[in-house]
Amino acid sequence: MAETPSRPRSSTPTVIPQKRPINIEDEQHVPAVSSPLNPDFAAARARKQPAREQREKKESLKKREAKGVDSARGGTPDVASHGKKSKKKVDAPVILSPTRYKLPAPRETDFDPPGAPIFTPILTKAGRQFYECTEHVFNRKGYRYIHCICDPMFTASQYHRQSDTEPYGPRFSFEDASSHILFDLPGRSITTEKGFRMARANVGVREGRWYWECKILSGVRNPDHAVAEGESQGIGGHVRLGWARREASLDTPVGFDAYSYGIRDVAGQKVHMSRPKDFMPPNSDFCVGDVVGMEITLPSLSFHRKIVEGTYNKAVDVSDDIDPPNPAEAPNIVRDRVPIRYKNHIYFEQFEYHPTKELEDLMNPVPVLTSTSSGSLVNAGGAASPSPNHSSPALRTLPFSSIKVYKNGQYVGEPFTQLLAFLPPASKPLNQVGSRDGLDDAMLGYFPAISVFRGGAAEVNFGPDFWFPPPDLANSMANKQDGDIDMIGGDHVAEPSQPLSGHKSHVRPLSDRFNEQILEDIVYDIVDEVDFWAQDTDYGEKESSEAMKKASLSDKASAVLMGPVDPEAEEVRAVVQEVVDSGRMVGIGAGGEIKEVVQEEE
Repeated sequence: MAETPSRPRSSTPTVIPQKRPINIEDEQHVPAVSSPLNPDFAAARARKQPAREQREKKESLKKREAKGVDSARGGTPDVASHGKKSKKKVDAPVILSPTRYKLPAPRETDFDPPGAPIFTPILTKAGRQFYECTEHVFNRKGYRYIHCICDPMFTASQYHRQSDTEPYGPRFSFEDASSHILFDLPGRSITTEKGFRMARANVGVREGRWYWECKILSGVRNPDHAVAEGESQGIGGHVRLGWARREASLDTPVGFDAYSYGIRDVAGQKVHMSRPKDFMPPNSDFCVGDVVGMEITLPSLSFHRKIVEGTYNKAVDVSDDIDPPNPAEAPNIVRDRVPIRYKNHIYFEQFEYHPTKELEDLMNPVPVLTSTSSGSLVNAGGAASPSPNHSSPALRTLPFSSIKVYKNGQYVGEPFTQLLAFLPPASKPLNQVGSRDGLDDAMLGYFPAISVFRGGAAEVNFGPDFWFPPPDLANSMANKQDGDIDMIGGDHVAEPSQPLSGHKSHVRPLSDRFNEQILEDIVYDIVDEVDFWAQDTDYGEKESSEAMKKASLSDKASAVLMGPVDPEAEEVRAVVQEVVDSGRMVGIGAGGEIKEVVQEEE
């Protein structure tokens, strides 16, 4: 048997190594789970020293300029941190203004008027030719697009102002429609060969009483109408019409969600949140050839703001015009938008308002289960119904608001009252980088909307020459033709759902609202330009003599621009704008086009 080799002997160490003690204040040596035999562990963990506070890093000037932010000049705050409380003491309140972007200098072609879409003939329906609109952009994916044009007067980094394309006037919007909608050349008739698709008008309403008409060109057949031999055009499909907000989906019928109120051609049913209900006598279809009139009544914007701000009191606010208009309460219109190029056209791109979770839950309510004292679960129902004093701004309704329906000039009924509020914070943009909540871009409201289904076709009439004007509008137009003046609050008898209220005592054609909308766009463009100019020139601070000199030259340039232009002049006419950075002066030709750059010598 082999012997096991013996372990070599070693000398005994002089010092016996000791186990390293656990430092319970050091995270590297603290066990993952505390021992129940160590009751002081939790207390020691609680006495841990807090981590050293990190110093707040400041963004460089280059980054702030890339975002279009310059706090020293009172510019727009960073959109990513907008709404957060700053730890630093603020000396002066930040003035809310549109977001600015670093834009390249405009091209010479950017001063040309925007072109209309390209119309391709596709279908002949109900005796009319319909076209497919191409070479333009559609509103989708959380963005809205509006035509714009460069203006030689706008030099404060934005360069552009809002514009429109042919055909001019109130009509359907080519951008605010489904891509499967077909239009006629005037833009007042639509159809489709697909399922329900929607198109909205290019004019919306925010307050007052407004009226428009729709003639059904193709849809439900009138049973009393004798069909002639070979008559097939104008028959087939379906049409729904009504009022829709910007959040309503364009690939659904009017009345599909909480953002639109519609009327069906079948039995004349009212539809809201995809729930059709009867409000007309049986067999009251809207057939081919019928003219359906839609009237909407909305309270004043000052009263509307009471609703969304939560200051409405039913016992006190018995009318929407009980208080006189206050200029200090005028809305602060802020439009965050940037000009982009698309197929040789320039558009303003801005964030679109997005459906809110509250209204989605209202359309598809989910039962809420609560536990009782015995431990059993009961169905407590959904959230409270929409009301003017609802806890959620999106679910607040507007008193004194309603929608009325007329058929061939005869009053049919009032299918909807207490319409949902639309001013912020009831409307919110999609939560994405750059979007800001609580802003009103002056285009929030209710828009005339029509949806067509598989061959259905309809034509709109926004006035002032209606096929069947309502009695209030007919009397008002007759008084104007006779030279009489409509006295507000005169012999007008208020209806139960619409109390007598100042400027809304008479209904108006939607064409008047289109003219008002143009004026508002002009004013808001000028306000934005002045705001940007004030930021660039440090307006409000102590001006140096050089700044005063530049302002004087700018006044001279503006005065020259406002003068008459001789279309037959051949030479460069005058100086119109000063470039602050270099002192250069831009010259324009007789037709308004930019010719060259002229240097002015003192």
